Amino acid sequence: MGIKAEDVFKPEILAKYDPEMVKYVLEAKAAGVPAQHEFPIKEIRADPARFAATWSKDASGCERVVEGGVTSKDGTKVPIMIYHPDPAQYGEGPYGLHLNFHGGGFVLGDLTTDTELCLSMRDGAGVVVIDVNYRHCPETLWGKCVQDAWAVLLWARESATSLKINPDSISVGGISAGGQISLILAHMARDAGVPLKLCLASVPVTSEGFIYREYTESPFASFHEFAHGPVLPWARMKFFGELCFPRDDVDEICAMWPDWWVAPLKAKNWTGLCDTFIRTGECDPLRDEGEAYGAKLIEGGNKVTIKRYIGSPHIFMYLDWYRKHEYDMDTNAALKHAHGTA
Repeated sequence: MGIKAEDVFKPEILAKYDPEMVKYVLEAKAAGVPAQHEFPIKEIRADPARFAATWSKDASGCERVVEGGVTSKDGTKVPIMIYHPDPAQYGEGPYGLHLNFHGGGFVLGDLTTDTELCLSMRDGAGVVVIDVNYRHCPETLWGKCVQDAWAVLLWARESATSLKINPDSISVGGISAGGQISLILAHMARDAGVPLKLCLASVPVTSEGFIYREYTESPFASFHEFAHGPVLPWARMKFFGELCFPRDDVDEICAMWPDWWVAPLKAKNWTGLCDTFIRTGECDPLRDEGEAYGAKLIEGGNKVTIKRYIGSPHIFMYLDWYRKHEYDMDTNAALKHAHGTA
């Protein structure tokens, strides 16, 4: 007998999931797709192809895509992938620039993770896209990821001529952990007087979820409701958290950085931030904290758009047959409006 929905979903979760997503989850279970958080990190690092997301794609052979590197604050080279729009369609520039930061719990992901999304933004919005492979834990101390992201933002502005971009027309964005990085950058940019046109934060981490000992510590209902769901369960969050913030070192690591880097909801100043588009999934544990962050932005007098994708779990934006087209359309409309290419 095949795997049944009742074998995977609690009734209250099943009732909210889009039926097409239920089918997808059951097929993945039946096919034996490995759940990365159930394996030691050494095993994942030793065989990345086995554990790569099904939507991963190498962009190195794509037209108008080049690899590069940017030196971070401590001298480490941060790999990037630069996507340029078609001049036949969008002219010779200068173009707007969008910086993209992939998800993966600050542990997983690379320059193949968001390739399809980056190509869509380049081709659909007519902007240069720089995809950033910030450093991951546990090989690197948590927080270096933010320094890497900030270094790329500053480098891009300084390299505006060679990149054919307008240094005053830059947006940032990412999914999950990458969404968290983009929210942090928005605050850093405001404080440094660096203008940003837009922040696109999708299913972002905004609370201290990675340092909780148990999911019950979260004040957010969605974190409890979907803690045992099939996509981004608490076991996966805990896996990431233990690699980013080991129990013996968590206080020391947190003390190295502003507390709002670890939990952006703890930011002190909510005024003067760039326009922000926050997207959440109804069936995602991170739903409520993402929307709570949006509410904070609104209270601070900022321009905010919040969209909840009904029936959708954490990874909805990657699935071609599901909501990716809608997600891409929303992304490109926001980018075109922000960068004046609409």
